[in-house]
Amino acid sequence: MEYRHLGRSGLIISEIAYGNWLTHGSQVEEDAATACVRAALDTGITTFDTADTYAQTRAESVLGRALKGERREGLEILTKVFWPTGPGRNDRGLSRKHIMESIDGSLRRLQTDYVDLYQAHRFDRFTPLEETMEAFADVVHSGKAHYIGVSEWTADQIRRGHALARELRVPLVSNQPQYSALWRVIEAEVVPACEELGIGQIVFSPIAQGVLTGKYVPGQQPPAGSRATDAKGGANMIDRWMNDDVLERVQQLHPLAAEAGLTTAQLAVAWVLQNPNVSAAIVGASRPEQVAENVKAAGVTLDGGLLAKLDAVLEPVAVTDPLKTHQMTPAARP
Repeated sequence: MEYRHLGRSGLIISEIAYGNWLTHGSQVEEDAATACVRAALDTGITTFDTADTYAQTRAESVLGRALKGERREGLEILTKVFWPTGPGRNDRGLSRKHIMESIDGSLRRLQTDYVDLYQAHRFDRFTPLEETMEAFADVVHSGKAHYIGVSEWTADQIRRGHALARELRVPLVSNQPQYSALWRVIEAEVVPACEELGIGQIVFSPIAQGVLTGKYVPGQQPPAGSRATDAKGGANMIDRWMNDDVLERVQQLHPLAAEAGLTTAQLAVAWVLQNPNVSAAIVGASRPEQVAENVKAAGVTLDGGLLAKLDAVLEPVAVTDPLKTHQMTPAARP
C-alpha cells in the first residue's frame, strides 16, 4: 500500500480507500462484509469511507462493528451527510438541525468519538450555505470531526464553501466525485479549482461500476449476479455504459493491462491515481479476494505511452460534460 496527503492538508490516507456504498447492510451478509474489512486492513488500507444513508444507516453500523478493537489512531474513518436517513422533513439536507443530529447518529453507529472526515454528500440548494458551513465548523470545533469535505459539488460551489470554511477556521480538504477513465467530468473545472485551493479528490467508482473490469461483453447478457443485473446494486448507473460501442472499447484494454502487468480492473484504478489531484480511489468488495486484487493498483506508475494508448481507446466514449448524460441531483423536499 502507498499513502498520500489529502490535498494540502497534513492528513495522510491510503491510496486505496475501502468503501461500503452498495455492500454492507444490503448486498452481502455481515460476516462477508467483516471479512472484506479484515482483508482491507491486512493489505494496509487505513481509510474507510461510508455514509449515514447507505443501506438506510445499516452500513455505518456494520463498519463500526467490523473495525471494533482496531487502534483508532491508526484509521481514517470518513462518513457523509445529506441524503434522507428517516421519514421526516428534517431528516435530510444540510440544515443545522440535520447535520448536528446526523453526526451524533453516525458516531453512535460507527462506535467512535470522532470521524476523521465529515463530508457534505451533495450540495443543498434549499439551505443557505452559511448555515451549512457554520454547522460543519461547530462539528469540527466540538471535536466530532477533524476535517470536512464535500461530494459532487461544482467548482463554484467548492470555491464558495472553501471561502466560508476559511472564515470559520475549519479545514475543508476534500471532494468526493465520481471519476474513472469513462467519466472524466471533474477534469475541466473541479480539478483546477481544487488544485488552487489545496483540496484533494477521494474518487468513487474508479472501475465505472464494474464496466472497466471487462466482464461485460458486447452482444452478451450480463453475468448472473453482476451489478448490471441487480436493481438494488447500481444497475441504473451502469445502464449508460451498457452499449456495444463502450463495451467493445473496454475489451481493447485487456492487452494494455497485460502490458502493464495488471488486470483490466487494476489498470482502471491505477489510471485515476495518475491524476496528481487524486488522493485516494475508493473500492468496494463483496469478497475478500476482490480487495486484495484492487490493492495491487497502489503505487503503480503508468508510462505516457500506455496512457496515450488508453486515451485513444476510451476518449471517444468517455463522458466529459455532465449535461450529456444524467447526474444525481438533490431530492426535492417533501
